[in-house]
Amino acid sequence: MEDKDFSLFIERIKAKTAIDLSQYKEAQMKRRLITLRQKYGYDSFAAYYKDLDQDKKLLNEFLDRMTINVSEFWRNPSRWEAMEKKFLPELFKSGGRAKIWSAACSTGEEPYTLSMLIHEMGMQDRTSILATDLDNLVLQKAMQGIYQDRSIRDVPSHYLSKYFMKQNNDELAVASQLKKIITFKQQNLLHDTFDSGFDIIVCRNVMIYFTEEAKHLLYHKFSQALKPGGMLFVGSTEQIFSPAQYDFESADTFFYRRKI
Repeated sequence: MEDKDFSLFIERIKAKTAIDLSQYKEAQMKRRLITLRQKYGYDSFAAYYKDLDQDKKLLNEFLDRMTINVSEFWRNPSRWEAMEKKFLPELFKSGGRAKIWSAACSTGEEPYTLSMLIHEMGMQDRTSILATDLDNLVLQKAMQGIYQDRSIRDVPSHYLSKYFMKQNNDELAVASQLKKIITFKQQNLLHDTFDSGFDIIVCRNVMIYFTEEAKHLLYHKFSQALKPGGMLFVGSTEQIFSPAQYDFESADTFFYRRKI
């Protein structure tokens, strides 16, 4: 009965939101949602869904809990150094405009990191960054661009002094110039169609929550969204073991280039 209760909940959520929970690893997802359900005293997913269907606040909290909103500036600094010293210079050397996508951008640390690197190179007038996430609440936070100390612990001191401003409550706000080249947009990676012609796609520390089938689908979609020669940058636990099946080749640790 418990399995049927959860299966029906998955069907109802997909019909209501187009979010397919069956494409997430079930044990992790179910554990998180049971905790959330029990927080409000519901003894079944059926009872929980009945109220969630009518209560926008309950629905928003559900969406926030099922997405993984953990992000930092310069997460895995050596990999961002490869982006800064190797892949961005390589991209801009070819001339023209650069089109970059930060997928599952959470509260905005990664697109703002990209914007800092691009501003430092003086290439902001040649670059557009699309930043997307499923969760509208975290997108609102991303657009505000205000962060706690823990988010900026790996930011190099030069960037910290140049691109952040202290607020009255000891939070830090990103410089307004960084926002000008970023467009924030809600998107469901597992359901929506992707734009194309990207030079770089950054999607890090998200794929680990999806089933193997969902990962397979997404890697194909990312490959098709990139230009030939374009780069996919993934998280430190998301190595692609057979990149050739997606028309990728390894370019560096956690960087994959679409074959030309």
